[in-house]
Amino acid sequence: MVEPILQLPVPKFEVQLVPPDIAAWLVGNTGIAGFTSRRGASAGPHVALLALSHGNELAGAIVLDRLLRAGLTPRRGTLTFGFVNLTAFERFDPKRPTASRFLDEDINRVWDESVLDGPRHSRELDRAREIRPLLDTVDVLLDLHSMLWPSDPLVLSGATAKGRALALGLGTPGLVVADHGHANGRRIIDYTRFSDPGTPFAASLVEAGQHWETATVDTALASAVGLLRHLDVIAPDAPLPPPTTPRPQRVAIVTTAVTAATANFAFVQAYRGGDVIPQRNTLIALDGHTEVRTPHDDCLLVMPSLRPSRGHTAVRLAKFV
Repeated sequence: MVEPILQLPVPKFEVQLVPPDIAAWLVGNTGIAGFTSRRGASAGPHVALLALSHGNELAGAIVLDRLLRAGLTPRRGTLTFGFVNLTAFERFDPKRPTASRFLDEDINRVWDESVLDGPRHSRELDRAREIRPLLDTVDVLLDLHSMLWPSDPLVLSGATAKGRALALGLGTPGLVVADHGHANGRRIIDYTRFSDPGTPFAASLVEAGQHWETATVDTALASAVGLLRHLDVIAPDAPLPPPTTPRPQRVAIVTTAVTAATANFAFVQAYRGGDVIPQRNTLIALDGHTEVRTPHDDCLLVMPSLRPSRGHTAVRLAKFV
């Protein structure tokens, strides 16, 4: 049997980014702290750009701050900029950059109606309930994220055809992954308004690169700008960077989401997100004594977490289409 690597400790990551000063946007103009809406001169869709669903993911916040300071306003419809987990962001410390992902629980795992309407409370769940009425008016949503472990940038589209079409419309990143989310809770893009195939509303989640790297900001900005141009909601002379050169796009569908069942989950090597395992039935990890093997040839590893916690997604296995 191939011996797994030891479960990796979280290494010291270099923080290349400076947290943006978002004081000017904390009050907002929507009645929800951190949410600012700007309206165009004519009717159109309500588009939302979100950042800081996780308090230590700075790239998306830098992008929203930059667009707000540039005075970006849609020519039609409504454009909302939302900083989601403000309390976690307030606690970001570059000396302990992994410590402020959330305070009580992951706000990007509570978007199930039974949870939102249920009796329990946490700081993140109460914040989700505060944001929910605004999201119930949004037609198209883009949630800007980044990643802890090394991985190629990608867009998560959810499982619907409309989500996949939206993700492809961004143009950047070039990899679109269709998936069903996580076993331990629903993401904002999985909220029924966006994930129900019977509604016209759609959402995508961009994983723009590793946390705290300058290139991640560039990718997040390109995806946000790509969305706005795809929807034709901004003027040609809007204060935005020029369009990026189109790149080939690929779509992969998640066939297996591997959730760590034990505290002893370990990969056989330090995989990178975007790695492709050529042969079916290749051993990639051990979950305690249980082998994790690739279910098909040319198996794409989506965002492997090299130090997964029990009950959390360790890796998603996908097939190109």
